[in-house]
Amino acid sequence: MELMKKSRYKVVIYDCDGVMLDTLESNYIFYNRVMEHLGRPPLDRTDHKARTVLHTYSFNNVMEYFFAGDACQDDAMSFAKTIHYRDLAPFMSMEAGFIETLDRLKGQFSLAVCTNRAISMEMIIEDFGLSGYFECVMTAGKVTHPKPHPEPLLKVLEHFGIEPGEALFVGDSEVDMQSAAGAGVPFVAYKTHLPTPVRIEHHVEIINHLY
Repeated sequence: MELMKKSRYKVVIYDCDGVMLDTLESNYIFYNRVMEHLGRPPLDRTDHKARTVLHTYSFNNVMEYFFAGDACQDDAMSFAKTIHYRDLAPFMSMEAGFIETLDRLKGQFSLAVCTNRAISMEMIIEDFGLSGYFECVMTAGKVTHPKPHPEPLLKVLEHFGIEPGEALFVGDSEVDMQSAAGAGVPFVAYKTHLPTPVRIEHHVEIINHLY
């Protein structure tokens, strides 16, 4: 099926973790290495709130969640910054159909990333064969207030010179949904049952919501 020629949207924006890539295991490994360094037990994987925080919030916010008021907070922060992304890359995998969907969208829409990752996004784009797809990559390191604040999405809109209703943001978390609401950008929930009108289970389904 060929893409139709007319759409209200000009830009499709993607979150990274849980949308572009399955990174949950790598995130657990990262923070468990910090816990091991401090001589503490690994994170409880049945703790849904902790899981949500470590998988959706920015690094600084996650560290604040786990270590606020803790005497080891500075040590934890310093050690965490020594863990290199490429040590964790083997535990990440591309979401099925993602590149194929980008290939169908490219040339019809501009593409962007809006993530709470701070310094690893460029390496991810290179290592996972995503170079050349995204005209704007907005990370937590480029804003004062990361998601759920609307600032990152507002900066993407500013980059393209478009109105909020001319972009579509694909995310998988309440953090993404709140950021989209604050920026006035239509939101698509990927592989999650957030209370939003539009949800998709497979990347190619985004095409059905662009027209």
